[in-house]
Amino acid sequence: MNIAITDGLQLMPPAFRAGLSVWSSGDGTPGSATWASASNAAIVPADQDFGTCLEIIKTSTTTRIRFKGETPMIPGVYLRISARLKAMAGARPSVRIAGWAGDGQRNHVDGLPETGQAVALPGYGQIIEVSAIVGVGARNGVDLSWGAQPVYGHFGLDLTGSNGGAVRIESIRIEDVTSAFLPELIDWVDVRDFGAVGNGVADDRAAFLAADSASQGREILVPEGVFRIGSTLSINAPIRFVGRLTAPTDARISFLQSFDFPTYADAFADETLGLKKAIQALLGFTDHVSLDLRGRRVDLTEPVVVSEVAPGVQNFFNRRNIINGEIRLVEGPAWNTRIVTSQATYDTADSQTLSNVINVAAIEVGSRIEGNGVGREVYVSGRDVAQRTLTLSAPLHGGSGTRSYTFHRYRYALDFSDVNQIQRFGFSGIVFNCDSIGSAVMLPGTGGLFSFRDCMFEAPKDRGITSIGRGCQGLLVDQCDFRSSETALLAHERKSIAINVNANDAKIRHNRFVRFAHFMVTYGGGHIITGNHWFQGDASEDGLRTAGLVLTQVNPMITISGNYVDNASIEWTNEHSVDPAFVGGGHSFGGLTISNNTFLCDKTVAWFSWLVIKPFGSGQFVHGMNVSGNVFKSLYTKVDRIERVDTTHADLDYTRMRNIRFSGNSLIGVKTYVENPVTVTHTQNTASRSWTLPAIEGLPFLGWAKVVQSVVLTAALTQDSGAQVYEMPWLQTSLGATKRQVRLNWGTAVKGRVSLQLRMDNPD
Repeated sequence: MNIAITDGLQLMPPAFRAGLSVWSSGDGTPGSATWASASNAAIVPADQDFGTCLEIIKTSTTTRIRFKGETPMIPGVYLRISARLKAMAGARPSVRIAGWAGDGQRNHVDGLPETGQAVALPGYGQIIEVSAIVGVGARNGVDLSWGAQPVYGHFGLDLTGSNGGAVRIESIRIEDVTSAFLPELIDWVDVRDFGAVGNGVADDRAAFLAADSASQGREILVPEGVFRIGSTLSINAPIRFVGRLTAPTDARISFLQSFDFPTYADAFADETLGLKKAIQALLGFTDHVSLDLRGRRVDLTEPVVVSEVAPGVQNFFNRRNIINGEIRLVEGPAWNTRIVTSQATYDTADSQTLSNVINVAAIEVGSRIEGNGVGREVYVSGRDVAQRTLTLSAPLHGGSGTRSYTFHRYRYALDFSDVNQIQRFGFSGIVFNCDSIGSAVMLPGTGGLFSFRDCMFEAPKDRGITSIGRGCQGLLVDQCDFRSSETALLAHERKSIAINVNANDAKIRHNRFVRFAHFMVTYGGGHIITGNHWFQGDASEDGLRTAGLVLTQVNPMITISGNYVDNASIEWTNEHSVDPAFVGGGHSFGGLTISNNTFLCDKTVAWFSWLVIKPFGSGQFVHGMNVSGNVFKSLYTKVDRIERVDTTHADLDYTRMRNIRFSGNSLIGVKTYVENPVTVTHTQNTASRSWTLPAIEGLPFLGWAKVVQSVVLTAALTQDSGAQVYEMPWLQTSLGATKRQVRLNWGTAVKGRVSLQLRMDNPD
């Protein structure tokens, strides 16, 4: 007798000669009648074919023989039940393998196939073998597919047909045929073998868990079909998909050893849904740190809104990354910008709130605001529908009042806007191929330390990286390439912006930005902007050039160093100040270092300048600015100056300028050399007691000639008679209509030549 051992279990029933008390004439369950005392059954000790065997006279419509032992039904294991028998006399019946399925509570499991195919016994003495395979999975060649509910069975055979015949049975055998029936399971396990149905209706989660538990390092195979996973599932083994999964939105699916985008795309047979479920797992399980796209291109048909993908995630502080692949937007209505015009009230006492907002429910968090008194890149960072209020990313400069505003809600490939706070989320080696369809990434309202390394942003329709609040704190953008969707437009016609920042300490390093309206709008301070190349030119003659970098905080403590600024300016404003006029207290413009950059322009208007200060209110001044070691070069057209003040709204207060340094810069193709302190030479050809110098053009921002630091005679000081005079003058500064003139006063009328070093500020 063969004994099959599966996981230490004995499956083979005892031989008939060991006694018939373990063989039931009913269903095999406890209490059912046995063949031990049956009058129509006997042990034959010496059959010429079988040796010791059982002989039965068929006396009922269905004569049953069932092993009373409980044969375990193990997911992934296939059992072969077989018997050899022959007809001896009388009517020859048919024979079939049969069983009884029981669950963990010893109850019968209804609705399952429990009999194999019936075979008619041939002539007397002719031996036949009948068999059937039973298992959990519904696979080709499985006669009795029982699914995962039964945990054991009582197996044997049935005699059917005419009564009165005598039949001899050698033995009933139960063997593990898994390796022979499914030899491929040496390398993987199939979820169907553990009860998975794959009809898209039944919940197959338990079968997946059972397959994972039994895999022992082998790969799990998900065959053709639609497998519904009803709730959160975590699979430890490697997994491969031929079929696909469906799952509720809030069901997190984790593949610990196959955590990459191709696996999720195969799992859900949809790239957009696959990326959503992968990001959900990235944020939902501590085992995952990086989602690898494996060099694949993800075709997104709609935005990935993280608050919808992972509805339970509102505050997340662990390091996470998405790496190595391309996210490409596919045209469709999901990318359409939503525009809402509404009336609201602004109160400078609550500088980042709009109240009494009409139709507030229609205005989405993440909408950009336009209207009178609104600076660039102001976004809705929060909404309270019940209170009819909107929270803003920055103050408005237009003062209190009720006004009409327009709200633009752009669509982003990855949208974190409705998540409360996320920190330490990074992207590395990702191509955001927006293809003029949508924008790339919207950051959460709060959080920080987002990073973008070695990424490409191809043709974002409106924005590249958008901050709607403080989620950009410590933002790092390093070695990335940004190319706008508006390269064919003239510079002043463009509207797209690569990056905006509202918080502090951004590091923008070694990037390239091509033909945006602005490459960056920054509110906040402590930023380091170094090693970048931003280019905003066009092919026009005498073309207008716009600001590449816009600074909107008056005292930002920003360092701009080692950049290549190509046909663009740096514009410094206070458009995000709730009170743009300086009335005492607080800070005015200051804390800015611009050093060792290369500034270039070509074929532009003569009044173009690379450095522009644009105050939005009166009384502002500059207190602390260092412009040194830069190269400024204009090709084809000589520009007037490297710097200027845009007085559209207000001019600076030149009486309060302090600690401004312009030195060591190289100017090519610029009409006026600008320096502070500046050195000027004056020759007085006619003897006079008062020498009034012409207006000095070389002071930064056409500032007043306030301080003379030195006066050096570079030729003899003489009277008209030729007699030399030895004395020093006393000085008057800030003279004339422009306040840029200086007067030297002598004790007697003299003539000669002097060199003066002047400042337009009071040095601290």
